[in-house]
Amino acid sequence: MRPTVSLATSSLWPFAALSASYFAHVGFFNPYLPLWLNEIGLGLLAIGVLTSLPSATRLFAPYLWAWLSDHTGHRVWLLRYCAMAALLASLALWVEWGVVGLFGVLLLMFTHTSGMMPLSETVLAQRVSTEGGIDVRRYGRVRVWGSLGFLATVLLAGAWFERHGMGSFPAWTALTLLAVVVSVWLMPSTRESGHAHAGEPVRVRSVLAGKPVRWFFISLFLHVLTHIFIYIFFSLYLHELGYSKTTIGLLWAFGVVVEIAWFLTQGRWMPLLPLRGWLLLASAVLVLRMLVTAALPHWLWLLFLAQATHAITFAAHHSVCIAWVSQHFPGRTQARGQALYSVVGYGVSGVVAGLLGGWVSSEWGLDAVFWVSVGVAVLATAAAWITARTSAPTLRGR
Repeated sequence: MRPTVSLATSSLWPFAALSASYFAHVGFFNPYLPLWLNEIGLGLLAIGVLTSLPSATRLFAPYLWAWLSDHTGHRVWLLRYCAMAALLASLALWVEWGVVGLFGVLLLMFTHTSGMMPLSETVLAQRVSTEGGIDVRRYGRVRVWGSLGFLATVLLAGAWFERHGMGSFPAWTALTLLAVVVSVWLMPSTRESGHAHAGEPVRVRSVLAGKPVRWFFISLFLHVLTHIFIYIFFSLYLHELGYSKTTIGLLWAFGVVVEIAWFLTQGRWMPLLPLRGWLLLASAVLVLRMLVTAALPHWLWLLFLAQATHAITFAAHHSVCIAWVSQHFPGRTQARGQALYSVVGYGVSGVVAGLLGGWVSSEWGLDAVFWVSVGVAVLATAAAWITARTSAPTLRGR
């Protein structure tokens, strides 16, 4: 039988440690990888190919690890393997490789790191869930450490690299991944038994056949696609408009601060609406955010107001999606459900955003990217509305 964990007695601090260390790694690695690649003498084409690997690996790696997890029940042990393999791969960054060799090293590392979040979200969702669904208050108290870890390293690494140069980039990579390894070994190593779920096994294909689930993933793709336009092009857009690097940094930092505030307090707000209501609200607010960004970018106070909506358009939306997937993908399909969230939300959308945004900006300018994002956000809202119309009204975060 599957072990039952009491919400009152189960400890969540190992999960908080993993969230903090993992996003601390992401917080320094993703923003500064292009600068390090430039430092070692690679050209723009090579840098573009290598920095696209995180999105490319999200097209297959999360589902691969989730499939193994759902079929073996060894979620935590797979997390430990992925973390250690990524750490060992990162040690090869100390070696001087050509572009092909570095491509292989980063591909190996990203294949393992990109599969970790769906596995950890599955284990965490099980830990903080009851028959009434995910306890979003406890989930938020864990997830906030990821935001704090990201904020800490993006600021500290920036100051460090500014003063000491990019030569220590491989050391930062190894140290942050070592922290990830330590955190996954602190997690309880429970295994879900092969007979944990009575009755006929549920297949992922049968879950995806449901109309609400299909439209959920369509709305997810469009919603996150809009966000990735921001992640890729927002800084370039602001720089072209004449904003200083300090102002751009403050806008990004403010978005992370409101994200942290939401995760800390979401237990108060999430029960006010069913999950389908939050999904629709997040997409509708995203339309307003992108309208302000596209139409009124010279009004700085409006840009800060638009960034404040990150609490709803990202943080609330993320928690809703984790809860939605957990409730719609039962038993041994949970990890694959979370993997599909990663593949559709951050794999496919990441590749499409880079290609589409790059083409649009080269043809019509950076401002055109954000007008396109308004249209995508409208489509995301329409898909969320259909999802809400076809889904059960009782599903909600606790």
